[in-house]
Amino acid sequence: MSDLRKLIIDDIEIEVDPALTLIQACEVAGIEIPRFCYHERLSIAGNCRMCLVEVVGGPPKPAASCAMQVRDLRPGPEGQPPVVKTNSPMVKKAREGVMEFLLINHPLDCPICDQGGECDLQDQAMAYGVDFSRFREPKRAVDNLELGPLVKTEMTRCISCTRCVRFITEVAGMPELGQTGRGEDAEITSYLGQTLDSEMQGNIVDLCPVGALTSKPYAFTARPWELTKTESIDVMDALGSSIRVDTKGREVMRIMPRNHDGVNEEWLSDKSRFAWDGLRRQRLDKPYIRENGKLRAASWPEALAAAAGAMKGGRVAGIIGDLAPVEAVFALKELVEGLGGSVECRTDGVKLPVGNRSAYVGTASVEDIDAAKAIMLIGTNPRAEAPVLNARIRKAWLKGATIGLVGQPVDLTYDYAHLGTSHDALKGLFGMNPENAHGKDTLVIVGQGVLTGENGAAVLADAMRYAEATQSKFMVLHTAASRVGAMDVGAVSDGGVEDADVIFNLGADEVEIPAGPTVIYQGSHGDRGAHRADIILPAAAWTEENGLFVNTEGRPQLAMRASFPPGDAKENWAILRALSAEMGATLSYDSLAQLRAKLVAEVPHLKAIDEVPANEWQPVEASGDAGEFGLAVRDHYLTNPVLRAAPLMAELQSAARERKAGKLAAQ
Repeated sequence: MSDLRKLIIDDIEIEVDPALTLIQACEVAGIEIPRFCYHERLSIAGNCRMCLVEVVGGPPKPAASCAMQVRDLRPGPEGQPPVVKTNSPMVKKAREGVMEFLLINHPLDCPICDQGGECDLQDQAMAYGVDFSRFREPKRAVDNLELGPLVKTEMTRCISCTRCVRFITEVAGMPELGQTGRGEDAEITSYLGQTLDSEMQGNIVDLCPVGALTSKPYAFTARPWELTKTESIDVMDALGSSIRVDTKGREVMRIMPRNHDGVNEEWLSDKSRFAWDGLRRQRLDKPYIRENGKLRAASWPEALAAAAGAMKGGRVAGIIGDLAPVEAVFALKELVEGLGGSVECRTDGVKLPVGNRSAYVGTASVEDIDAAKAIMLIGTNPRAEAPVLNARIRKAWLKGATIGLVGQPVDLTYDYAHLGTSHDALKGLFGMNPENAHGKDTLVIVGQGVLTGENGAAVLADAMRYAEATQSKFMVLHTAASRVGAMDVGAVSDGGVEDADVIFNLGADEVEIPAGPTVIYQGSHGDRGAHRADIILPAAAWTEENGLFVNTEGRPQLAMRASFPPGDAKENWAILRALSAEMGATLSYDSLAQLRAKLVAEVPHLKAIDEVPANEWQPVEASGDAGEFGLAVRDHYLTNPVLRAAPLMAELQSAARERKAGKLAAQ
């Protein structure tokens, strides 16, 4: 390609895009450049000076490689490629000088600092610094900030890299941090001493290269070398962010994001990051049977016998909760349908059509948001339903995409054209000027809140018709991690589950089951479903078993076991397999591998882990008027039983309610 530029870095000749910075060109050449302030997903600040390199033939001083582009380099006298050195005496001396300056005021806190063992400053001081300091003056001290219940501050350690300021302003879209003062008086602070409001504030803990910002709930509980690290998937919303679960013994100590460009980049929402707080509380750790109106502890054989007896006695229906892995849904479907019953995953009443993947998943991938010229949001609040996806929409908006919203007006952290709040406004889009907030190459995103109710199918039909008219890609934004996988395996019923004698509740805690039917509840937490249950079968949470989930774009993903269930609780599929044997209708698999083999034989695309299958476009035909559009998520931090068990989430939700009430009062 003719538009590539040649350059020589440490005797390695490479060809790169001239728009790359020198630090990126060095990465292409496989050379590591130390840095504190530079981050590939944030704007360039160029203020730590750790990434200095020598440009041969350039100025007689080192250059900041993060702030200089390849196109800025001049060729040699006879047209030779420019030469950059990253390990010359000039560079070595410059890095040692920068490190010495950074450590003038930095306290020697390593033994008591939570960042110890995974600290960029520690690592780079070892690799590039010197073992002495010429400064004998007293170190400065800075008051700590109160940023809320998630982020702990020790601002004397701050090296003013401004990563936290840039993240909270650019990615989270909530400019709540800034830098004041100059020189030695410069410090990072929050505006008017406020706490952070963003649903993604935990990411600044990962971004901080020193111990100035650490995780408050995790503080002083474990060291990184004590933890067992498991790569897994988040299920707190339907985005399926890639995560790493860190355990100490049998307990989950923290959850960190993993980089996945196609889904969450390297960000994670706060409720996903701190959900571990609810994994250890209000757990179901033994079977229970209700006798004379009260639950009593029972043994597994007793509970299974009681459940089998109840299921043999009448018409059985199954309902699927929001956190159920595909394997458990598939096993329950086989078991219940073998008894002549039916299973339903659309517990909130959404009108998603069976077998039409383009209508309940869509045709767009999350990555398509980056390239969208316009995005039309229909009845959704992505900031509450999937904060990391909302940050991605904000990134597209910063690149110039226009955003339109039909639905309740909410603060999305970016500007949008509000086009109405009702179904009539959606129908009115067809007569609008295409330049006004929508047009060709639009991405249409439909929320769950508008697909419920009698005329939910009509909203879906009109949204798909609009996507067709504007030649747009289409996405259904789900709120439940298990929903797409359950739809894929066909866990839906035609007649509903109202007239059942026995309801097998697989972790559905968001539904009210009326008095009458016998309820068998299989789940991990003592939430609403367990309160209504007649028989409780304690099951593993998503970090305690291997499970398959399908995210909102239709990408099959694996959640891996990081710890073990408490007490007598068992894996979901194993409970159903044991129950089938007790009933004399044994399911045809004895291991998770056999179950998955049968599952993949019936639903082949589930075999393509971490790939987004293409869905054939099938428009939905329906008519009606859904009236005013509602929202699917009211309490962002309390959407499932794991979160509702966490005191930390209750505190965050309470603070969010107070902020909302305060704003209304001020107006």
